[in-house]
Amino acid sequence: MVISVFVSILLILSFNGISLAASDYRLAKGQTIYVPVYSNIFSAPRKIPFNLATLLSIRNTDMSNSITIVSADYYDTKGKLVRKYYQQPMTLMPLESTSIYIPEDDTVGGAGANFIVKWTSSREVNVPIVECVMIGMKSGQGISFVSPGQEIRDTAR
Repeated sequence: MVISVFVSILLILSFNGISLAASDYRLAKGQTIYVPVYSNIFSAPRKIPFNLATLLSIRNTDMSNSITIVSADYYDTKGKLVRKYYQQPMTLMPLESTSIYIPEDDTVGGAGANFIVKWTSSREVNVPIVECVMIGMKSGQGISFVSPGQEIRDTAR
């Protein structure tokens, strides 16, 4: 009985064009990715700053090919370059990851900070996952959330 109900739900969803699996994947030879960073947020109603630690995560999702991280630059709320994190390109082997940590007491970026990450590959590969994880603790209360990167330029074109 439970199996037939489950199959019925799957059939209804598939006929309505809803997919339960992420079957769409993208290949590219390079990208420029914008990643929002929230080094602090404000609690209402007095707009008290709540500082957050940030972890930029770059994950090569390709199982066979490496990618090269060309740059990961950190910008503040006003769009001013604060820091360049890679002085030379860095290769990530298949399924390898790297990260950049910004401690919660580093508030130079402000609430509207961001990373611009550029990567390339010699052939088309699965695009990497690039995201920031923000986490903070205040008065025994914790908060954490993820901010996904957004492609702003396909650098292979």
